[in-house]
Amino acid sequence: MPFDLAFVWAALIAFAVLAYVILDGFDLGIGILFPFFPEKRDRDQMMNSVAPVWDGNETWLVLGGGGLLAVFPLAYATILPALYAPLIAMLLGLIFRGVAFEYRWRTRRAERLWDAAFAGGSLVAGFSQGVALGALVQGIPVENRAYAGGWWDWLTPFSVATGIALVVGYSLLGATWLVMKTRGTLAARAADYARVAALLTVAGMGVFSLWTPWLKPLYLERWFGFPTAVFTVLVPLMVIACLYAIIRGLQQGREVQPFLGALGLFVLGYVGIGISFYPYIVPTSITIQDAAAPPESLAFLLVGAAVLVPIILIYTGYAYWVFRGKVDPEEGYH
Repeated sequence: MPFDLAFVWAALIAFAVLAYVILDGFDLGIGILFPFFPEKRDRDQMMNSVAPVWDGNETWLVLGGGGLLAVFPLAYATILPALYAPLIAMLLGLIFRGVAFEYRWRTRRAERLWDAAFAGGSLVAGFSQGVALGALVQGIPVENRAYAGGWWDWLTPFSVATGIALVVGYSLLGATWLVMKTRGTLAARAADYARVAALLTVAGMGVFSLWTPWLKPLYLERWFGFPTAVFTVLVPLMVIACLYAIIRGLQQGREVQPFLGALGLFVLGYVGIGISFYPYIVPTSITIQDAAAPPESLAFLLVGAAVLVPIILIYTGYAYWVFRGKVDPEEGYH
């Protein structure tokens, strides 16, 4: 019973984090691409394409972080001290870009300042998320059920490389989103950036696929042991299929296909990380069962999640349905 509930909650939090990455990833990507589109008209369209949904996307970050605190308190108390610096940087970046969404439209003299806040906040948030992911993957030292490392343990070549790779991946999501949501020269330039970002993203996935298994014996066993080695064999084929869908879709003017292909790359990478981690929630120190709250708490909280999560899904789906289609250059969300 406790294990079953803990597993359900682990799957739920993993879903929330994945939902955040793929939903908030493209609007972070738009901010990262902001400096490459200097024209005010283009920037207005870029922000209008995500203005109706960006704040709802971040609901999943709150759900994932809050759920971790509530149902896996030991993991929360271990991960946060290890990642204080990148997580604080991420939150500051999200704050600056969130404020920029509103302030940019209310001022003319400081518009450049808020453009920089939007772009810089998006870049810092994306890079910090990648650094935090890299630090988690490379392992967090734990002794006596507490973090046993130092303040700078998160800063390594692997975590920095992961941060850069995630920024590139978010740029791919942002570029393919613009291809899907805009017209004319803006969409054409976004398609050019999407091609470059797609190749760099796949190259980054290849590098980390070769690098990660050697970080921990568990990863090496998972990647090359049976039956998970089957996934290791299939992943390159699926990655190539996603890359083909992106490039071919851009060539043939299929506006939705590149975005779906980019999402596929992120899902494949996320599943690969999940396979490497399981059954650990803090690799390779704390398992899902060890970190879980008492079964009574898990059951009580699951009732609330059973109500809340469908509501969030319905709201998210409805928002994307209402604001579907191309952005009108002559109209604005604000």
